Amino acid sequence: MKVLVVGSGGREHAIVDALTHNSAIQQIYAAPGNGGIAAQAHVVPIPADNIHALADFAATERIDLTFVGPEVPLSMGIVDLFREKGLKVVGPTAEHAKLESSKIHAKRFFKANKIPTAAFFECSNAKDAYRYLETVNAPIVVKADGLAAGKGVVVAQTLEQARTAVRHFMEERSMGDAGTRLVIEEFMTGEEASFLVFADGVAFHPMVVSQDHKRRFDGDQGPNTGGMGAYSIDTILTKEQHATVIASIIRPTLEAAKTYAGILYAGLMLTPSGPKIIEYNARFGDPETQVILPRLKSDLLEIFVDLADHRLGSRSVEWSNEVTATVVLVASGYPGKVENGKRIDNLDAAARLDGVRIYHAGTRLEDGKIYTAGGRVLNVTARGATLSQALDRAYAAAEVIHFDGKDYRKDIGRKGLAKA
Repeated sequence: MKVLVVGSGGREHAIVDALTHNSAIQQIYAAPGNGGIAAQAHVVPIPADNIHALADFAATERIDLTFVGPEVPLSMGIVDLFREKGLKVVGPTAEHAKLESSKIHAKRFFKANKIPTAAFFECSNAKDAYRYLETVNAPIVVKADGLAAGKGVVVAQTLEQARTAVRHFMEERSMGDAGTRLVIEEFMTGEEASFLVFADGVAFHPMVVSQDHKRRFDGDQGPNTGGMGAYSIDTILTKEQHATVIASIIRPTLEAAKTYAGILYAGLMLTPSGPKIIEYNARFGDPETQVILPRLKSDLLEIFVDLADHRLGSRSVEWSNEVTATVVLVASGYPGKVENGKRIDNLDAAARLDGVRIYHAGTRLEDGKIYTAGGRVLNVTARGATLSQALDRAYAAAEVIHFDGKDYRKDIGRKGLAKA
């Protein structure tokens, strides 16, 4: 069997790594892949957003199954295109991917289907946004409507910060077309949680819950990023919260979306009045995938095939009781401009530590050596019997790895440790 994984980040490396456990796979291809993925798959230099070239490659190489990692090709309709060509693919259609690609579409969807979420105001020009900000109090959340790689959200602690966000998004176009429309929404209090499910259009199976750390610096300070670390432990949600999420958020969403198939990721806020949806992603999260898939005991390829064939309901999905944690190593300057081309040393030594797995994100392979090639460079993931053990192992490995400008948060999992 030939499998193609579309994408180039730590998420895709974790997916490729999990797929290697199935002996039925003859060859794994990754497009465009990265320096670490190249050790486990044949990398193909086709950008993830070149969906027509990807479809041509899959047809020419007779790929049996394609899994799409990133949000951009999903929003462009890669799944629709592959299906039109008779190619088996896992992921939602462009219409269903709008739950992620348009914040306004998602908020309207929540409202229409009575899914608990923050109160919101949508606007298509800066004048209306400034006028609305005169009627509310801070803190307030300003979101670009379109895809912005996790950087289109500003949690404004003051109204002046909110106005600055409006100016950046709508007038200076800092996020390009993603900021031509905005959602300004109520600030919700509580802890965040990431709740993902496998869905085949009829049935669904929840994954283990995780918690992401989006802010750049310790103490949840600084700008939002694509994610600085994550951990997965069953106690993130109580049994009652878990049941509420299924009953009031996941099930109503999938019933309303009807034929949604692929991965559905609910970003939750655990408010004093119960779990509420912050936003949906139409794919695996990054770095959540790097802590979720190491806990998967069932075969990932078999699950993907069931998703594509709409027969997930007949499958049981099993998970490990182990705890996992990942620390994201970033280049100095991230999420702003970074310098690439820094040699990365001691990767093998770090990977040999007990319970540790290194997933590559922004890396490239050249002459047998690994170099930095992006803002988020590596995901240092570890398993453990407890959260404390998993974090200790991940941080020990992070210390071993070296590249110029290496930086990372030192407080991943602190909220989880406080509950232990």
